[in-house]
Amino acid sequence: MKKNAEIRLESIKAAHRSAKPKLARMEDYLEVIAELVELKGYATTLDVSRYMNVSAPSVTKMLQRLDENGYLKYEKYRGINLTQKGSNLAEAIRQKHGILLEFFEILGIEHETANQDAEGIEHHLNPKTIKQLRKFITYLKSNQKILDGFKNP
Repeated sequence: MKKNAEIRLESIKAAHRSAKPKLARMEDYLEVIAELVELKGYATTLDVSRYMNVSAPSVTKMLQRLDENGYLKYEKYRGINLTQKGSNLAEAIRQKHGILLEFFEILGIEHETANQDAEGIEHHLNPKTIKQLRKFITYLKSNQKILDGFKNP
């Protein structure tokens, strides 16, 4: 499990490094915090700053906003703890990422690229789209002949 968290954290970091500077989304922060907690047992402002490629003051502002919206409990100079609401949203994002990653890999896209692409679009898809994509993946996996058609020669 910890290895997966490290891989996901690095893909999040890479997506933010390669993207044009923009206001990071609340979901991105929740995702990073959840992965850090899984990996290390806790998350700090400095850790989040490093993986989001933003300044510590920017992280502090977003943490305050997430706290106000009930996604986490944040006290300056103390650890960051997700609430149940924050944990639920972070888990939903993780599931979206996993579904997209699996789909891209079925298409024959190499893992690193698939991971970065999944990170880039996971926050923009409607839950109904993800549900249908999950059903489509299940269908593809139950039909080996179709899967074989996507394998690289």
